[in-house]
Amino acid sequence: MSISDYLTVHPEVADALTARRAVVALESTVIAHGLPRIVAAETARAVEAAIRAGGAVPATIAVLGGRIHIGLDDEGLARLTHGPPVLKLSRRDLAAALATGDDGATTVSATMIAASLVGIRIFATGGIGGVHRGAGETFDISADLNELARTGVAVVCAGAKSILDLPKTLEYLETFGVPVLGLGTGHFPAFYVRDSGLPVSHICAHAAAVAQILKVHWLLSPNGGVVVANPIPESDALPAADVEASVLRALKEAKERDISGAALTPFLLNRLAEASGGRTLLANIALLKHNATAAAAIASAYRAKAGPERAKVATAGR
Repeated sequence: MSISDYLTVHPEVADALTARRAVVALESTVIAHGLPRIVAAETARAVEAAIRAGGAVPATIAVLGGRIHIGLDDEGLARLTHGPPVLKLSRRDLAAALATGDDGATTVSATMIAASLVGIRIFATGGIGGVHRGAGETFDISADLNELARTGVAVVCAGAKSILDLPKTLEYLETFGVPVLGLGTGHFPAFYVRDSGLPVSHICAHAAAVAQILKVHWLLSPNGGVVVANPIPESDALPAADVEASVLRALKEAKERDISGAALTPFLLNRLAEASGGRTLLANIALLKHNATAAAAIASAYRAKAGPERAKVATAGR
C-alpha cells in the first residue's frame, strides 16, 4: 500500500506537473460549506478561470469515494455543490475519510497536505484559520496554523477573518517561523477588511518578489509553509469599524445563547452577512477571484525560477 493508492490526479493537472508548468491548488471546503449552493459551483469555476487567465492550471482538491482528487471534473464538482452534504476534512479527518471511502471537502490544512503530496507549491484560498478570540480559555486554534509550520506550501489569502484574534494569530505564525509576506501591502489584511493595522513580516511589490523569497525559503526549510497576504480589492472591501462592531455584537449574542465550538464560526459569519445586507458574500467571491489571480502570477514566476523541481506523484490514479 502507498499513498498513490488513494490519489486521483486529473489528467490536465498531471500533465502540467510532469511538464513543470505552473499549477495552483484550490480547497473545496469553501464551495461545499462556505458559500450558498446557488453560487458555489459558478464561483468555483470562476476562480479556476482566473487561474487559467493567469497562465496556470487550477487543481481543486477534494476527497471523493475515499480518494484524494487533485483537480475536479464537472461530475466531481457537482457532488460537492449539488449532492448530499459532504464531510469537512482537516488534517485529523483525512485518513479516516480515505479509509472508509467517504466524500469530503478539504480545509486549508488538508488541502496543503494533498497539494504537497504531488508537488504543488502554491495554493489559493479565501482566508486562513487562526487563533479564536477567547482561545486562552477554549484553546480553539485552527489546524491551519500548525500545518503552515510543517508543510511546504505557500497559501495566498486575504489574511484571516476579523472574527479571529489576529494579533495572536500572527504571534503564533511568528513563533513557528512562518513568513507572512504582504503582496503590495505592509499590513496583514482581515478578509473583508483590507488592513488590520498589524504588520506583515516582509513586503513584496509583485509576484516575482514573492517567488524569489519562496525559492530561498524552501532551500532553507523545505517543509515550511508561507502565508502570502493579498488584500481584498478596495472596491469590494468593507469598513473595518462596521465589521468589528458586527463581530462584537455577534460574539455577545453567541455567549448569551451558549454557542461555541464548531458551531461558533458559521454563526458569526451568518450574523456578519445579515448585518452587511449580503455584502460579505459579494466580498468573499471577489477576494477568492483576486487571490486566484495573484496565486497564478506567483506560481508562474516561481516555476520560472524554481528550476528542475521533480513532480512527486503526478501520474497517480490517472
